[in-house]
Amino acid sequence: MALVLDGGALYAQADRSDPGHRAVVEVLTAERGPLATTELAVAEADYLILHRLGVDVEFAFLEDLASGTFVVECLTRGELRTALERARRHRDLALGLVDVSLVLLARRLRTRRLVTFDERALRTLTPLQGGSFVLLPADV
Repeated sequence: MALVLDGGALYAQADRSDPGHRAVVEVLTAERGPLATTELAVAEADYLILHRLGVDVEFAFLEDLASGTFVVECLTRGELRTALERARRHRDLALGLVDVSLVLLARRLRTRRLVTFDERALRTLTPLQGGSFVLLPADV
């Protein structure tokens, strides 16, 4: 079963000084299934990595992407429509497209397992396929 990562988790695994670095690395190291994310989460992490950590760490992140360490998925037009509907339904959370994209990718990959530190939004949202999300590293 796939494990879906948000931009914060992608950033934390790249930043050795991030408070969540060790926990994310432990989760990723223990994982045997695919590590998946959306192009939106990659863009979010990429910006932070480049501007906060520098070009050498950026190159290491790009190497991980190019070598397939992370499976990067794009949303379809239909999924973008669902993202809009989901964001409207949870207007009070002021969800961004990145957060909603993770929910949609989780449905596509038939998983409820997410790596994130954004518990505010993702504890409130429910998987489109039912049940509740397991948020790692918090739910280890």
